[in-house]
Amino acid sequence: MNPPCGRCKKPVYPTEKINCLDKYWHKGCFSCEVCKMALSMTNYKGFEKKPYCSMHYPKTSFTIVTDTPENLRLKQQTMLNSQALYKEEFEKNKGKGFSVVVDTPELQRLKKTQDQISNIKYHEEFEKSKVRSDAPLPENRQDYEEQPSSVEKFSHPAGQLRPAAAVAPSSGGKRYQAMYSYTAAEADEVSLREGDVILDVEPIDDGWVFGCNQRTGQRGMLPANYVRPV
Repeated sequence: MNPPCGRCKKPVYPTEKINCLDKYWHKGCFSCEVCKMALSMTNYKGFEKKPYCSMHYPKTSFTIVTDTPENLRLKQQTMLNSQALYKEEFEKNKGKGFSVVVDTPELQRLKKTQDQISNIKYHEEFEKSKVRSDAPLPENRQDYEEQPSSVEKFSHPAGQLRPAAAVAPSSGGKRYQAMYSYTAAEADEVSLREGDVILDVEPIDDGWVFGCNQRTGQRGMLPANYVRPV
């Protein structure tokens, strides 16, 4: 059965059929919707499945809203309402001084991470000051432990990291074991040997944890994929 023409709706036979814009057309019916100029497959322009010539092809137009007196009045009224609301909120909050931030689990995690980073920075500064010190160390290790250096005489804040040689590893917290050896690349990292036990392990971020090497007494960061829980 022959399909109908897209313009005259009469049957279109194969010898005069044009298939375009999802319709079938007679060659004489395939013309511009406005000026009726005959079109071909090379010079037509389609819009909403209708053929047009280049001259009468519909162009997109934009609507411009003019500043009429009514629009200007509405704009001014909106600004006045905004200022009134702002003043009302300001008067409500006046004298409060500060707002209370809820201690959510996410904020607790960020606070814990910041404390760990502060501990690492403290350890790094301590090692630098230790290298700069010109005072010779006592020959007796016991005397050295009983008489701390001038740097160690300052009181440490709660949870602050002390030098590795003067800290006894805590027995609490998570215990991990090193699966591979690792050489510290930075001053705040901990070197590992295969089989070392890591105490007080706490995750810092993706790929890194913080802990204490039981063998060396060092505290710092180490790669999480080098250790496993025990």
